[in-house]
Amino acid sequence: MEERSDAQELNELMMRRRTELEELRALGIDPYPHGFGRDDFSREIVASFADDPPPREVAIAGRIMSLRRMGKASFCHVEDSYGRIQVYLRKDDLGGMYDAFRLMDIGDIVGVQGYVFRTKTGEVSVHARTLVLLAKSLRPLPVPKEKKDEQGNTTVYDPFSDKELRYRQRYVDLVVNPAVRDVFRKRAKIVSTIRRIFDAKGFLEVETPVLQPQYGGAFARPFTTHHNALDVDLYLRIADELYLKRLIVGGFDGVYEIAKDFRNEGMDRSHNPEFTMLEVYVPYKDYIWMMTLVEEMISEVAIAVNGSTVVTRGTTAIDFAPPWKRITMFDAIREYTGVSLRGRDAAGMRSAAGELGVAVQPNDGPGRIIDEIFSEKVEGRLLQPTFITDYPVEMSPLAKRHRSEEGLVERFEAICNGQEICNAFSELNDPLDQRARFEEQMRAKSRGEDEVQPLDEDFLRALEYGMPPTAGLGIGVDRLTMLLTGQDSIRDVIFFPQMKSER
Repeated sequence: MEERSDAQELNELMMRRRTELEELRALGIDPYPHGFGRDDFSREIVASFADDPPPREVAIAGRIMSLRRMGKASFCHVEDSYGRIQVYLRKDDLGGMYDAFRLMDIGDIVGVQGYVFRTKTGEVSVHARTLVLLAKSLRPLPVPKEKKDEQGNTTVYDPFSDKELRYRQRYVDLVVNPAVRDVFRKRAKIVSTIRRIFDAKGFLEVETPVLQPQYGGAFARPFTTHHNALDVDLYLRIADELYLKRLIVGGFDGVYEIAKDFRNEGMDRSHNPEFTMLEVYVPYKDYIWMMTLVEEMISEVAIAVNGSTVVTRGTTAIDFAPPWKRITMFDAIREYTGVSLRGRDAAGMRSAAGELGVAVQPNDGPGRIIDEIFSEKVEGRLLQPTFITDYPVEMSPLAKRHRSEEGLVERFEAICNGQEICNAFSELNDPLDQRARFEEQMRAKSRGEDEVQPLDEDFLRALEYGMPPTAGLGIGVDRLTMLLTGQDSIRDVIFFPQMKSER
């Protein structure tokens, strides 16, 4: 006998559901009505149930996730946004609608009105007085099967776990894997907590352009598009920084933006070409003040999301409680490699990279070499939250020169679990120094470097009007969410990550 393919079986199931759809319509049942008066949710019904009468009347709605048909009485589980609850259905109560129930499947969305009771097996359930079909599902769900042993342990069979399918069909992932919905609820909590903290400090939430005539604020390749009416090329922003600083020039006492940024770069576990950034700029402050703000803010966010400052990743307990370790980039490299780079010229830096087995390009300057050594030999070993401070000036064309060390800038990155989660400066507000840094970036571009900060004449004009001393910060919301929800890939915290074409 010839074996049937999965596609053949799927096509047969889909055809059967279409046949059921027509039978429902023939019975006078609208399979896609306009609404339903839902008043109650599964989790609250179960949590508030009391065995004492009178029985509580409820109206629930959700997706059928299990079915047990038994002649004149049946059971199903209906899942809403908060969980599942069992529904008991009898022909004596539902009449003709009970007969129509045989045409309903796992995945169909229904509304149920009835009263709450406890079954003989002890499960809090809804005894249906009214059943309404709200949406007929024409494609079967990949519903995992569960089996409990005598000890109450649950074994899951055939879970919907293929990563690529889950990312492509997030709508299915959310239906059949409730834990995924919890991750995105926590992400929303992270963002709302950040807003609450900054609003309480009097910072103004603002919006800046996504389409920009000149990209800037980070080292990255942009996406380019074309505006037909103006007949000009525009760029999707790679960062918000230069526009937010213009607002500081304009006189605001602290601004922040939670925004989508776009970088035309590769994709891996920590990079997606479209991502969410938080940036904040506060006048009359510096990077030392900003370090305190960051550790206090992230510890408060961790408590709001998980009830604790401690998050476990694998076997490592990461504690966000202040204070975090603070160490300069040079000292961190010396601590983890035994090699001191302080005071070396480009040739000395290149020699150190060779000793450490770090590959660098022939045209790489000292800043790029230091960055490569740090990335390969240090960053991945920083598990607890750590502020890496005082970067070479070549690596930070928008940061203020260090107040006491030549050749450095006042900049920090917070590293945790081997990844950067934020970047901050005492912002450069000297327009002449800024112009010189931009010009050096243009020279680097002429030497072949493709990720440079372009010269922005309008931003320089803004600085020439005068910007007060300012502390600036950028936090990757996606990476922070990964940390606080225990996810290993950025795709697990973005609803619809970028994917290769299915074709």
